[in-house]
Amino acid sequence: MYWLYNISILIYELLVRLASLFNAKAKLLIGGRRKIFDQIAIKTQNLEHPIWFHFASLGEFEQGRPVLEKIKSLNAEEKIIITFFSPSGYEIRKNYTLAEGIFYMPLDTTANAKKFIELVNPKIAIFTKYEFWPNYFTELALKQIPLYIISGIFRPNQVFFKWYGGFYRNLLKSVDYFFVQNEESAALLKSIGINNINISGDTRFDRVFENAQQPKQLPIIKQFCANAPVLIAGSTWPDDEKLLVDLATKYPNWKIIIAPHEIHESHISEIEKLFPQATKFSELNPMKPDHQVLIIDNIGMLSSLYQYGKIAYIGGGFGIGIHNTLEAAAFGLPVIFGPNYHKFQEAKDLINIRAAKSICNTGELVSAFEYFNKNENGKIASSYVAEKKGATDIIIEKISS
Repeated sequence: MYWLYNISILIYELLVRLASLFNAKAKLLIGGRRKIFDQIAIKTQNLEHPIWFHFASLGEFEQGRPVLEKIKSLNAEEKIIITFFSPSGYEIRKNYTLAEGIFYMPLDTTANAKKFIELVNPKIAIFTKYEFWPNYFTELALKQIPLYIISGIFRPNQVFFKWYGGFYRNLLKSVDYFFVQNEESAALLKSIGINNINISGDTRFDRVFENAQQPKQLPIIKQFCANAPVLIAGSTWPDDEKLLVDLATKYPNWKIIIAPHEIHESHISEIEKLFPQATKFSELNPMKPDHQVLIIDNIGMLSSLYQYGKIAYIGGGFGIGIHNTLEAAAFGLPVIFGPNYHKFQEAKDLINIRAAKSICNTGELVSAFEYFNKNENGKIASSYVAEKKGATDIIIEKISS
């Protein structure tokens, strides 16, 4: 199985190189890894045993960020190295000031893992949620460098728990400690003989709670809202945006702010076709707040937008899965999303406490919207977030000990 995995990594690299000829993300990935070890050598030459954080993408960065920042707050002299797998994480956070070096993760080959660990020589490695890289894990174990998984989440259908998953089960034994989100994850790990576990919860709760306490103020957004009730549609995809059209027509007294997941020009143009009277944030005139719909055509504002909303619609539920519901919930907004939410414990929790509804069509969207317009269930959502925070302190205490 190990040799098969290594072959698959090389095939993946070839496919990404081919895709880079016509795909912008693949092009960023290839360009970002060009001469990657030269970049790493320069940035790490004067660092002695930094802490290495690895994140798949932007969402995992925000999830692990409370732990990173707590470490820095306790000891400002600690050095941090960050790697990202995805361009959507690296390109947005490549200038994050609390890290001494931020890089694309070199491809998970035996040679790359050895070279990376030799150059960085971390004191510990912290991976977030479900990032499992056999060659890196093996090399960390060989060097006796502690490896922690934080905010881990496991499900019965994962390969670790299948009869044919022996290779990947052995991989988990390279991890020194698992900080998992729920009882189910702990039980699954115990079922395969892994007991170095703490049910610490999800560090995202710490992050979104903190953000909601001190959000970045956006005066131009406040002017646009002009005291009208506002629906914030976050991380939307085309299937989500099509549903929102009837809502805008049916409720002209409401403002709608759409922050799409993809902001490339063609997608923004498609949204403008759906909402002819909309304006883009880049063209917003604060002296003319008469538009009903605002399209956010930049990255990085969404987590601050929710402070201006009354109800949130979270995108992705008609694709591979919904995006971040907790950012909205932390601000006391009830949330609505599509049918593909079952991988997300917080979404199921929010539905159970009547602070969220899942919808499959326009009629259900209107029904959910009217329910939350009449029932002030947002406080239930914010209370849920406040009750669930605290994972960061549990993780820090254990790692320190």
